[in-house]
Amino acid sequence: MTNLHTARLRLEPFAEAHLDGLHAMNAKPEVMRYISGQPETREQTAAAIARVKRCWAAWGTSWWAFVDPNSGRVVGAGCIQYIRSEADIPADLESLRSNPLEIGWRLHPDFWGQGFASEAALRMAAYAFDELGTAELIAVRNADNAASGRVMDRLGMQYRGVERWYGKLLPTHALSQDDWQRHKAKGI
Repeated sequence: MTNLHTARLRLEPFAEAHLDGLHAMNAKPEVMRYISGQPETREQTAAAIARVKRCWAAWGTSWWAFVDPNSGRVVGAGCIQYIRSEADIPADLESLRSNPLEIGWRLHPDFWGQGFASEAALRMAAYAFDELGTAELIAVRNADNAASGRVMDRLGMQYRGVERWYGKLLPTHALSQDDWQRHKAKGI
C-alpha cells in the first residue's frame, strides 16, 4: 500500500485508524448527497474500509484518507481504482482489471472551497500516470455536482458524455496519458 504526500496532506490507504474521521465525513448528508443520497452508518463506513483493504491487496491501489499532518484530522478521501459498470462489487476483483482506472474524491464540509480536492486529485493522477503507468483515467459525477466538475476541469479532464457506471448513467470525464503530460508541462 502506498502513502502519498502533497504540500498540505498525507494520503494514507484506508485503515481502521481512519474510521472515526471517515465516518464523521460520510455521515454528513451534504457529503453523500451526490454519492449515495444517504448518510453512512458507522457500520457502513467500517465495511467500506474492509472492502478498500481488499482492493488494495488485489490491485495495489484503491482509496486513501486525506489526513492533515498537523492535526491528524481526516480532511477527505480519494481513489484510484478500477471502475465498474454495475452497482455491486463483484466477488472476483480481478475481473475489474479490464475496466479503466477511475479517480474520485470527497471532502469533509469543513474543508470545502480550500483547494484540497484539486491538490489531492493532482497527486493521485500523478500516481496513476507516472507510477502505475495507466493510459487513461476517468472520473464520473452526479450531473448536479458542479464542484467535482470544476476539479475535473483543473485536472485537464475532458467531458466525454453520459455513460453507464455503478449501475447509473453518469457524466463521464477522461484524461489520457498524453493530455496529462501536456497538462503537467504547463506547470500545474
